[in-house]
Amino acid sequence: MTRDAYSLVCPALRDTPVIFSSPHSGRDYPQAFLARSLLDAHTIRSSEDAFVEQLFAAAPDHGAPLISARAPRAYIDLNRAADELDPALIDGVIRAPHNPRVNSGLGVIPRVVANGRPIYRGKLSLLEAEARIARLWHPYHAALRGLMDESHIVFGQAVLIDCHSMPHEAIEAHIRPGQPRPDVVLGDRFGAAAGRDVMALIEAAFVSAGLRVVRNAPFAGAYITQAYGRPSHQRHVVQVEIDRALYMDEARIEHSSDFRAFQRLMNGVVAEISQIGRQALPLAAE
Repeated sequence: MTRDAYSLVCPALRDTPVIFSSPHSGRDYPQAFLARSLLDAHTIRSSEDAFVEQLFAAAPDHGAPLISARAPRAYIDLNRAADELDPALIDGVIRAPHNPRVNSGLGVIPRVVANGRPIYRGKLSLLEAEARIARLWHPYHAALRGLMDESHIVFGQAVLIDCHSMPHEAIEAHIRPGQPRPDVVLGDRFGAAAGRDVMALIEAAFVSAGLRVVRNAPFAGAYITQAYGRPSHQRHVVQVEIDRALYMDEARIEHSSDFRAFQRLMNGVVAEISQIGRQALPLAAE
């Protein structure tokens, strides 16, 4: 199923409560947006989690749905709350209480891309911002919420894997001397978004594939983990950040020569994660 806001691929038989979501891998850049931007068509992609949905593409083969954004993160950030509006970018927005994300230009409609590079000439109207949120943010989250509710009803729990990538340099400042660089950072907001057993199973899937994993530093999870993670109600969310250098040329935003091999490795990780909470009575796909 493909809509303006997202693509949704469902399994032939849905027999696991696990859901995979890629909210930052969209690359449908509107021409009017590109024409309005200060950035060229390559630089504006620097915030994109390029190819992440391809790394998790095997999810439907293992009984789990995969929902991925079509709109790019530079255009709308689906991992922010709909009301995280930036008064420095959007006319008519009353300055809200202190919000570090918004203040740094990374609200629901970003003002900057990676390394603080401004996106726009001038400001956007509040009407335009609200229309963009209505057309893209709300449908994505309605679909995601529906998948979570469906899992919870059928399986008694929902497990959302919030899929992202991180620049190779992103964790440099967080590595102590002599400490190996992690390949994957898992975030559950320090236990607030996922149960301990669920987190342990997800970590084990990556570790068994030979990947180095750390938890919650420097990425503990953002809006999606905060909004959807309710482990006391059997609604679990774990954010996954994967080092881009493992599968892509970051400068060119292209597959690396290792991409297919890493994708095969990730297929095994996806298969193992999809075993979480698997039950005998599957739900027929839509």
